Amino acid sequence: MRFFYPDIFVTCSEADRQQPLYKNEPVLIVEVLSEGTADASPVDNQARDPSRQCKTESNTKAKRSFTMAETMSEIMNPANSQHDPRFPHAPEGWSSASAEATASADDLKLEADHWELISALQAFFAADKTPNVRKLHDALDEHFHARGGIKYLYELLPGGPVAQGCRLAGLQAPAGAVDKSFGSVQ
Repeated sequence: MRFFYPDIFVTCSEADRQQPLYKNEPVLIVEVLSEGTADASPVDNQARDPSRQCKTESNTKAKRSFTMAETMSEIMNPANSQHDPRFPHAPEGWSSASAEATASADDLKLEADHWELISALQAFFAADKTPNVRKLHDALDEHFHARGGIKYLYELLPGGPVAQGCRLAGLQAPAGAVDKSFGSVQ
């Protein structure tokens, strides 16, 4: 008889609790695989056994890919995970569709520079959770310097590159980005 010891397993069986060396009725088995060890895993080899497989599209793929979950939401509900690789620093729940909807409400059509601004804002917020509006303004000015800097960004986003840009990027604009009392926007 061959035994397999996974990285983690959970059982609710009273009989399994009495037996310290092996478990017969696990309800959850976790085997951590990497590209280097995937071919050597007994669980993986069992999964490839045609007699044990369900016929699904994912079984027919020749090359397997491994992706690390970034949030607990992705682990608990992977089917709803829609992480866009173009926006690695996007806040949870944000999508390019939500940016399109926000832009449409603001009468904007998002083009390449808008998406670059959104990505730059998300990256800046990922590095500094509570950025100062002045530092953010300066960083955007530098990032877009070759195209005219902050002046160019005000042409792209008349509602302010920080204030309107943060709305499009799914971010909370920093304090001082919009001061309605003076009619100014950053």
